[in-house]
Amino acid sequence: MLSRVYGRATELRRAWYGRRPHRVRRLDRPVVSVGNVLVGGSGKTPLVAAIVRLLAAAGERPAILSRGYGRREPADGVVVVSDGRQVLATPGQAGDEPYMLARTLPGVPVFVSPDRYLAGRLAEWRFGCTVHVLDDGFQHVQLARDVDLVVMSRADLDERLLPLGRLREPLAAARAAHALLVAGGDEDVQAVAAAVGVKTTFRVARRYGAPRPIASSGAVRAGVSAAASAEAGRRVVAVAGIARPERFFAALRELGWDVARECVFRDHHWFTPREVATIDRAAADTGADLVMTTEKDSVRLPEDVDVGRAPTARHEAPAWAYLPLEVVVEPADRFASWLQERLSAARREAA
Repeated sequence: MLSRVYGRATELRRAWYGRRPHRVRRLDRPVVSVGNVLVGGSGKTPLVAAIVRLLAAAGERPAILSRGYGRREPADGVVVVSDGRQVLATPGQAGDEPYMLARTLPGVPVFVSPDRYLAGRLAEWRFGCTVHVLDDGFQHVQLARDVDLVVMSRADLDERLLPLGRLREPLAAARAAHALLVAGGDEDVQAVAAAVGVKTTFRVARRYGAPRPIASSGAVRAGVSAAASAEAGRRVVAVAGIARPERFFAALRELGWDVARECVFRDHHWFTPREVATIDRAAADTGADLVMTTEKDSVRLPEDVDVGRAPTARHEAPAWAYLPLEVVVEPADRFASWLQERLSAARREAA
């Protein structure tokens, strides 16, 4: 009953804005929205980074607009996380995903605000952006978008609406998208496209990069460089505070890491020094000299953790590293051409 009521409410909200276009605000520059129909766990953030890189390579000056979900230090107005030259906000002020994007994409301005129209106007007036990328924007129907991308997987087809499941909206809402970006193989793309009823689809390929050391208190933990650059096969403690931690753990094992223990936290969890110490002790107890986590989790680690602190009298603190996730939209040439055509059409219509 609650799921039916929730689903009906989301349908009425989307329909209300659809019948009242004058209530939808439009920015001067085109808007590309990347979103999904699930609560977390779809890989939107690395996909936003991939699309921003694609736009920059095409000569655009993209800006990222984010709500900044999970900020520890929310503020009114617009937080300039990055001005395109340097990162200006802390993870607590920005939120984990905007901060990660700012750190990953030097040269790209990143803005956080619950009012993304206001953030977009600032990006246009002061930073000269030519296109906006709306992070997690599918449900933000108050802002007009010229390219609406929805990220999905085949597993989404079996999900139920909140509060029983993880669907933010009925799957039929995805028909409002201009294209689906589907994680998986060609069969997965075909299954999702048939179930949702969207003809334009692209495949999202995910791959993990080489482990990277995590700095703490401005220094890298002793031994982390050697541990992080070691070949797979080492014994590790895996830590994840994301929506679908099982994917990360499975990826580590597929890459050949010996996962001695899995430490699971809720999505967007901010780690405390005491929790870091507990994880260090778990590494000592299991004989692991490396703690592996996700890039998103790495920005939520405490900055004041003592480097080189020994969790026990007999064992030194383990090295910490994160495994960066990269995504590619395929076929790359067709997606790049399609995206540019959509932006060109938006500019012709606005002229």
